[in-house]
Amino acid sequence: MSIAHDETILIVDFGSQVTQLIARRVREAGVYSEIAPFNNAEAAFDRLKPKGIILSGGPSSVTDDGSPRIPQAFLDAGIPVLGICYGQQVMTTQLGGQVEGGEGGEFGRAFIEIAESCVLFDGLWKVGEKHQVWMSHGDKVTEFAPGFRIVATTEGAPFAIIADDEKRFYGMQFHPEVVHTPDGGRLIANFVRHVCGCAGDWTMAEFKEAKIKEIREQVGNGKVICGLSGGVDSAVAAVLIHEAIGEQLTCVFVDHGLMRMGEADQVVSLFKGHYNIPLVHLDVETLFLNGLKGETDPEKKRKFIGKTFIDVFEIEAKKVGGADFLAQGTLYPDVIESVSFTGGPSVTIKSHHNVGGLPERMNMQLVEPLRELFKDEVRALGRELGLPEIFVGRHPFPGPGLAIRIPGEVTKERCDILRKADAIYLEEIRNAGLYDAIWQAFAVLLPVKTVGVMGDHRTYDNVCGLRAVTSTDGMTADVYPFDASFLTRVATRIVNEVKGINRVVYDYTSKPPGTIEWE
Repeated sequence: MSIAHDETILIVDFGSQVTQLIARRVREAGVYSEIAPFNNAEAAFDRLKPKGIILSGGPSSVTDDGSPRIPQAFLDAGIPVLGICYGQQVMTTQLGGQVEGGEGGEFGRAFIEIAESCVLFDGLWKVGEKHQVWMSHGDKVTEFAPGFRIVATTEGAPFAIIADDEKRFYGMQFHPEVVHTPDGGRLIANFVRHVCGCAGDWTMAEFKEAKIKEIREQVGNGKVICGLSGGVDSAVAAVLIHEAIGEQLTCVFVDHGLMRMGEADQVVSLFKGHYNIPLVHLDVETLFLNGLKGETDPEKKRKFIGKTFIDVFEIEAKKVGGADFLAQGTLYPDVIESVSFTGGPSVTIKSHHNVGGLPERMNMQLVEPLRELFKDEVRALGRELGLPEIFVGRHPFPGPGLAIRIPGEVTKERCDILRKADAIYLEEIRNAGLYDAIWQAFAVLLPVKTVGVMGDHRTYDNVCGLRAVTSTDGMTADVYPFDASFLTRVATRIVNEVKGINRVVYDYTSKPPGTIEWE
């Protein structure tokens, strides 16, 4: 259970895929926030005693029988409430307004016109101006509740923003939390600071101290075993936990043969040399590759890798004297694609190897101190913990490793081919000074072969796909716009230097509709 803060905003989750972005925007405004599912929100409200409440969007329709509702206590508490999309609609319905559904929805970019002044617009928007927002709704408010006034409209939503200044209730039909609403973060900041009266002095240093205290309370005198994947997330989790409980932590680096080139040596050097954290280095490449032999289904590959990780940890836990806890570097984007962060009704996109709990036989509890954070927040926490910049700034790397960058069967030969191509790609990105401008870049070995010609000889070899995206949180991503000369240079090097590849392609797909990884 998270620790209560002096100034907290409670976010009620109705199942939106972007609920955690609301928490992120609140934290960017320097205010602590927690998310609770709508069906457990009253307990969180009693514990946190929040200074304000934000109601998320969601897939339900308030016109349906049994659709989620707000606890009446929230509306009677005398504290500010901001409803977003479904949150606006459910608040309106419960306060006596009207919502209609089914026709005339808005999806994507819209332009909002400011009709009247409002505290949410302080220092931001003026009457008569138009500003871009992002809509995603089928239902809409058709009659606001008593006490409200219309302060902004769009062509498809005449009640785009409504306000009851006396009760400090506000509703927005659009999503201010997403980057496609350019001023959305400032709208939320105005709500938590100007309306809720929060000071805005919460920092990552405070988060670190709160998490250290929380870890100590959870673990007590128990022993923790932490899995290192080679990426930033598990490294930051391990260093944070070590700072909390010291020698009660043992790290296990599962060298499964699915790492990038030279990565295993870097991990061992960082933890044994720089931090002197107890580290068990397990070379289990054969175990993993034998288990993946013949498997082509991406979900089955992920689940096998996750299960085998757990099996290895179980063995190591016994060796260190019976660990009581398993620590993981699970992040929020992992969770939201696998299951709802709060146990609510959001939709599963794909399984992640480190999400979903432990088999009952292990009798261990999970320690996941980063579960509420996005990647850039984890980097900020890593810097707060003193991790080297060269490690903190590394591109994300999935726990299943190269197995999900090799669509089709995973073999040692294919891993070795991909490792070489990926190393060349990243080397050229660094040489061009582009590494820090890119969120994530990697090579993919495709399960197809094409005809080529090298010298006077015909070849029939693999195709390598290149992927590079920009993002702020991993929830959405745009393609990085390399110039043609860069891609040509990389393709030429890969084809010339990596035996087994004779063609290179570049992936121009954004997220959505694609995911960042290929599997």
